Amino acid sequence: MTKMLASVMDAAEAEIVISCGADIVDLKNPSAGALGALPVETIRHVVKSVGGRRATSAVCGDLPMVPETILGKVEEIASTGVDFVKIGFFPSETAEACAAALAEPASRNKLIAVLFADRAPDFGLLPILAGHGFHGVMVDTAGKMGGRLLDHLPPERVPGFIEMARDSGLAVGLAGSLEAPDIPRLLAFSPDFLGFRGALCDNSLRTAAVDAEAVSQIRSLIPEERPTGQTTGIDYRLLAARGYAPGDGETALGTDRIFVRDFVLPVHIGAYSFEHGHAQEVRFDVSADVLRVTSHPEDMRHVFSYDVIMDGIRSIVARGHVMLAETLAEQVAAYVLENPRVTRVTVRVEKLELGPGGVGVEIERKRAKERHGALRTAAPSKPDSSPGRKGGAS
Repeated sequence: MTKMLASVMDAAEAEIVISCGADIVDLKNPSAGALGALPVETIRHVVKSVGGRRATSAVCGDLPMVPETILGKVEEIASTGVDFVKIGFFPSETAEACAAALAEPASRNKLIAVLFADRAPDFGLLPILAGHGFHGVMVDTAGKMGGRLLDHLPPERVPGFIEMARDSGLAVGLAGSLEAPDIPRLLAFSPDFLGFRGALCDNSLRTAAVDAEAVSQIRSLIPEERPTGQTTGIDYRLLAARGYAPGDGETALGTDRIFVRDFVLPVHIGAYSFEHGHAQEVRFDVSADVLRVTSHPEDMRHVFSYDVIMDGIRSIVARGHVMLAETLAEQVAAYVLENPRVTRVTVRVEKLELGPGGVGVEIERKRAKERHGALRTAAPSKPDSSPGRKGGAS
């Protein structure tokens, strides 16, 4: 399950985010940059105040990439008793030396390397960090006025980063001026945690005080782990918005149809030899029947974002050459049906450069009926194998 990391400045803010369900209490000074460090005594006081009720983390500050400097600060922050120590890794010829210098403290502490999407991050560092004992890695943004994470790390690149981190044995997190609409888009890639500051504050100003209502809204968008057998007090509307599928008795509100039309991307596709080695324009049209969770939708908890569909198409296309339009359509359909609120999806894939008109395929896939029999958490699902193809293409 993806966890929620909430950045706070003091013990009072820590109590707010704990009461609203945050999983990790992260300590930083937002007035001092992306990784502004709090005084060591403040960190120690907050860790004591949290008292093990939640995991804690703390940043080391925006430090120069000097091994001795970083090592000294990591040792200092680790002495406070935090569970995770976060260290910024900016592009530098000394980045590998800095990672090597932290091998000894990494054997005693859980170190998290922070790379910056708006500072040309070197993902080649991931296996090196893992080799020196780092616990995890996250991508953030250094310039908080220069756009959100997805402005610098496009959705089609996120799965590759996460896969590389996991292959290296690293926990992986995403942050960077994230807002509520970003959450369903990023949850689709299953990071270990998502980090927030500005979205938790009054008027979304990261240097302002944490606001309980804002924290609760962000928390409500991220599925929580629930003890086995816990069934009391369930809000089915919120559960569905968080990625749970209701049973037959909870579908009286019917469905909405979410669509993406005329979405054109360059795609490496085709079975002929002349189609290899270059991209051609492909148009996607996707419509999905989505279970409604309320008669009065007001925010991201109540909707299925069309951005999730477009992000999925981008990430599938980014994997490389696809031989058949049918294959591409099936992959898109399967991706959309992974969301348990989607009951049916139609996917049209049209190649636009093979003649005076478009050619392609349209398929329809439905969720298997037996999956509607009980409340269950979101899990990758396979599209129904019954035929639904209209036409054919290669």
